[in-house]
Amino acid sequence: MDEFKVRQGELFCEEIPVLALVKKYGTPLYVYSRATLLSHFHKIQTAFAPLSPLICYSVKANSNLSILKELAAQGAGMDIVSGGELVRVQTAGVPAARVVYAGVGKTRPEIAEALRAGILMFNVESEPELQRINHVAGQMKKVARVALRINPDVDAKTHQYITTGTKENKFGLSIPMALGLFREARKMKHVSAVGVHMHIGSQITSVTPYLQALKRLSVLVDELRAAGHALEYLNMGGGMGIIYDEEQPQTADAFARAVVPLIRPLGLKLILEPGRFIVGNAGVLLTSVQYVKRGHVKSFVIVDAGMNDLIRPSLYHAHHQIFPVKKSRSGRLQLCDVVGPICESGDFLGKDRHLPPLAEGDVLAVRSTGAYGMAMASNYNSRLRAAEVLVSGSKAAVIRRRETMADVLATELGAAKAKK
Repeated sequence: MDEFKVRQGELFCEEIPVLALVKKYGTPLYVYSRATLLSHFHKIQTAFAPLSPLICYSVKANSNLSILKELAAQGAGMDIVSGGELVRVQTAGVPAARVVYAGVGKTRPEIAEALRAGILMFNVESEPELQRINHVAGQMKKVARVALRINPDVDAKTHQYITTGTKENKFGLSIPMALGLFREARKMKHVSAVGVHMHIGSQITSVTPYLQALKRLSVLVDELRAAGHALEYLNMGGGMGIIYDEEQPQTADAFARAVVPLIRPLGLKLILEPGRFIVGNAGVLLTSVQYVKRGHVKSFVIVDAGMNDLIRPSLYHAHHQIFPVKKSRSGRLQLCDVVGPICESGDFLGKDRHLPPLAEGDVLAVRSTGAYGMAMASNYNSRLRAAEVLVSGSKAAVIRRRETMADVLATELGAAKAKK
């Protein structure tokens, strides 16, 4: 459920008609509902309450500082994957003791900055990474806490670009490799291997892959304990799916009921890393119709938002519901593609959609864009990135102003001046 509702034929975000936001801030425009954001966080918090987990929001899903601050105020930790995301969570005031650091390519400076910050732990992806962390920590006279990321070789039944837990993927360690690396970690003076971690993919709509992975991790945990390794944490990652179209993902309660019986006997502190589940349906992208181009087979609704604003449809063939924010004219539904202004055939927001008659100036809502929307936006074709607005009840606040060309050119003009 979310707080984007149609009332008397017009779309509202909480208590504000979205057309009022468009009139004030223009398009393309990302609009987020604070109530929806916090409601989805609390659903996971409540569902897993018997295990008192640390819920580390996946920053890559939506890294806006205001979003991070809202979640941190509710007790959320953060799952980061870069030095830039570390700076973001520090700026948002998130305690370092609630931060876990994932990613396959951590650089030496990034590791050092995370150690200086005092993060909870690194999720280690490979033997060379563990050796690097040990070396950097040694130079700093510190001991780095780590969890080894296990690749359980489980098919998450999701898009091939967002499955991460099979042996063909670049992520994590096989169970035999992990056993050996735990032994190596014990010999290292500047790392402390305190946990196991997994993350098998994203937009997973069935609990079955998690159950398969947890069963394999449970066997590993037993083997590690038998070998004398003192574990403290089980980080089972994120990846819980949401409804974009006709998916039927598990609810947080149903998910917890299924997995808790496998987790509880392990006696480990649980960490979760949800992102999309929390923020995905908390946002919409608003875009204005520029032209309606009639074709032989279908029409093309050309809007002012493109793949630089929302790349998921082009990159993943992802489906987002698209509809007018206000019904302004009657007539038969028309078959059309909703496309952007980018000079690429892959620049579309939706294909083969049946929409009512549209004309220049009409505003469309692209639903479920809170996750991996603005976070993946770019300046391709030298286009300006959108503004973002957070709605709370009857109030709205700009949480990212619209870019200007001065913003886009600033680093290049500075470099050009330096060459002179």
